[in-house]
Amino acid sequence: MALMNKEQIKEILPHREPFLLVDEVLELETSHKCVALKYVNIDEYYFKGHFPGHPVMPGVLILETMAQVGAIALLSVPAFKGKIGYFTGANDVKWRRQVLPGDVLKVETILTKIRGNFGFGSAKAWVDDQLACEAQISFAII
Repeated sequence: MALMNKEQIKEILPHREPFLLVDEVLELETSHKCVALKYVNIDEYYFKGHFPGHPVMPGVLILETMAQVGAIALLSVPAFKGKIGYFTGANDVKWRRQVLPGDVLKVETILTKIRGNFGFGSAKAWVDDQLACEAQISFAII
């Protein structure tokens, strides 16, 4: 059961279609952890060119989805309400499997450190029980 739907997510994140990549929040521990879903639909704009005849979700958009999930946990903190979390870096990124139309991408991002207006997190994304991507991310809050 979803804790937040897309309209409730829009109350936290500044992103809008077609770049809002989170459909539902399943779990939220403000300033610490968020678990959310992205329903990967064949009608996504990026499938027209990535790749015709063999649609695959671009890896950078999987990474962006992981960052947006972390931003939900971060921007749920009252002190950061209405701010924007800017993605500043990604380290140790590993893509483990393709994400295809019809897949449900489950993302967990854990915020590991927030110091002033900068922070760090650890993120993982799965399709079913298979790890699709993992990364260490960093961000600035403006």
